[in-house]
Amino acid sequence: MSKITVFETYDVRFPTSQTLDGSDAMNPDPDYSAAYLRIRTDASDGLEGHSFVFTIGRGNDVQRSAIRALAPWFLGHEVEPMLADLGGLWKSLVYDSQLRWLGPEKGVMHMAIGAAVNAMWDLRAKREGLPVWLLLSKLDPEELVGLVDFRYLSDALTRAEALDILAARQSTRAARVDHLLSDGYPAYTTTPGWLGYSDEKLVRLSREAVENGFNQIKIKVGADLQDDVRRMRLARETLGPSIGIAIDANQRWERREAIEWITALAPFDLAWVEEPTNPDDVLSHAAIARAIAPIPVATGEHGANRVMFKQFLQAEALGVLQIDATRVAGINENIAILLLAAKFGVRVCPHAGGVGLCELVQHLSFFDYVAVSGSQEGRMIEYVDHLHEHFRDPVVIESGRYRVPSRPGSGAEMWGESIEQYSIELL
Repeated sequence: MSKITVFETYDVRFPTSQTLDGSDAMNPDPDYSAAYLRIRTDASDGLEGHSFVFTIGRGNDVQRSAIRALAPWFLGHEVEPMLADLGGLWKSLVYDSQLRWLGPEKGVMHMAIGAAVNAMWDLRAKREGLPVWLLLSKLDPEELVGLVDFRYLSDALTRAEALDILAARQSTRAARVDHLLSDGYPAYTTTPGWLGYSDEKLVRLSREAVENGFNQIKIKVGADLQDDVRRMRLARETLGPSIGIAIDANQRWERREAIEWITALAPFDLAWVEEPTNPDDVLSHAAIARAIAPIPVATGEHGANRVMFKQFLQAEALGVLQIDATRVAGINENIAILLLAAKFGVRVCPHAGGVGLCELVQHLSFFDYVAVSGSQEGRMIEYVDHLHEHFRDPVVIESGRYRVPSRPGSGAEMWGESIEQYSIELL
């Protein structure tokens, strides 16, 4: 048996506010950041587990401290039993009576648990010589269901129903793996649409998106309606009628304001409206969804836990479910959310706008396609062309599609030089 000997954290921040990359109506000057975790063992293979929680600058140190607080659950403990029972590890952390008081199941501690769990998945995948998406896709339905906590979900999704969903796809998994390897997975890009960009930059990047094979872009909106109308007109004139345009308000509006604003932008043929109001307000999302139909509401990047997603689905408050790789408590909880989406027949288009999120969340979409939903119809992963060079296994986009990674692990591992260059220490 090998033991965990190192549980290191770093406060990594990239100065993206200098170029307004990532800017939107609620976050005008983000510095894309990662509260980063590295786990080492005394095994002779030298393999490590890496993960992080994405933030946008201030507060990254708080998130790092939350991750560091989990060190006693790992340091000195045998790693093999934890890797063999990642469902049990998840529950032992999430249901620790004192940690739970800090949420429960939301906020920086819940995300910190996700970082620790994801680092262990990264280590397990490296030990098995597989990328995480393929490791998950090879697990049998019983083991996958064993990773999921059905507490608070059983009124919407039972263990038996989850088994049925997974069993229905099992015999055809291999064909979908082959399809992924040959054709990849659809992407859309937010690169042209940051709110702080000039009209000229919006037009230029929109044109480049079409040239690079993307069939959909996303535009940030919500600061000024007349500005949004002008920018949407420019984008639609540049893209033509066949390219989708989604809009993202980043939680900016009240319910009535959202309906009025979206109605004004509807003539530009909206693919979806993302985060139109407070991300916890299920009832307002449901009201907005009814009012703007058939334009779908998309949300989820700030969904705190599987219970919130359950309620959104039960209330028919979203038409596009957007999982995030680091907002909930790791891969286990995202598997639960993917199963909920499959039960309710709602498509999943992950959020991936921040540093490293493309690298992480692609694995979840690939697994969803192979083992859960079995579909790519109407589904796509967000892509933003920022900061990929800092990762050992950066995403590859060809003709508007994600190419499938083959390197073992989750894709979370940054280059040591990047960690060293962009890490800070606060007193």
